[in-house]
Amino acid sequence: MISTHHALTAQASDAAIDTACRMLRLPTMRAQAADTIARAEREGLSYAGFLAELLMAECEDRDRRRAERRIRAAHFPREKSLRDFDYSANPNVDPAVIHNLATCDWITKGYPLCLIGDSGTGKSHLLIGLGTAAAMAGYRVRYTTAASLVNELVEAADDKQLGKTIARYGRVDLLEIDELGYLELDRRGAEMLFQVLTEREEKNSIAIASNEAFTGWSKTFTDPRLCAAIVDRLTFNATLIETGTESYRLARTKATRTIKAK
Repeated sequence: MISTHHALTAQASDAAIDTACRMLRLPTMRAQAADTIARAEREGLSYAGFLAELLMAECEDRDRRRAERRIRAAHFPREKSLRDFDYSANPNVDPAVIHNLATCDWITKGYPLCLIGDSGTGKSHLLIGLGTAAAMAGYRVRYTTAASLVNELVEAADDKQLGKTIARYGRVDLLEIDELGYLELDRRGAEMLFQVLTEREEKNSIAIASNEAFTGWSKTFTDPRLCAAIVDRLTFNATLIETGTESYRLARTKATRTIKAK
């Protein structure tokens, strides 16, 4: 059945647009309709041009809101952007390598990333920055520390929910594990962490940051075979970035103190 629409007054048109945008859940079009109509009248936009303006604004805003939701879902401990990373303070990090990683091709392929270096050398900054870039590009990301992840797995096992928890960590496109190597893990915790790695092996990407070189991981994973298997999972097809041993945070603090002393 074809309905007949009579000419609407300006006030009735505004009310109809507002109601329709509410019903169709188009908040950006609703918010920008009046200004876009006024600009269309001033600039003589065609009907198609006017409609395109509103539709593109809605699409762009939806993309932005989705990215914000993915960033919140990642549980990053703080905001860090790759744009803010100071390459001059840490010449060990190659900007070209980071820019290539920011394309997220390695995530599409399910490859790992390992950031190895002492505290204060930018590992967490890069980890969060790359994770944020991935979330903005549409990937599902989850950030956690090694200790938090193992604690969650142990609690899940005690509640007979280990399988569900491992599956949940297996589904995200990029799992980021920070501070791996800071604490010694007992065999049970190490085995559960290994199960998470196995769940993701050659399917979805893992990025880790550690203050220990792989040769020192026997202090974290005390079972030699398990340690070797974990290193194998994390290094196959991996990008390895060594951020060095000199803390630029400490260097910056010392420089600030020197300036104040003068």
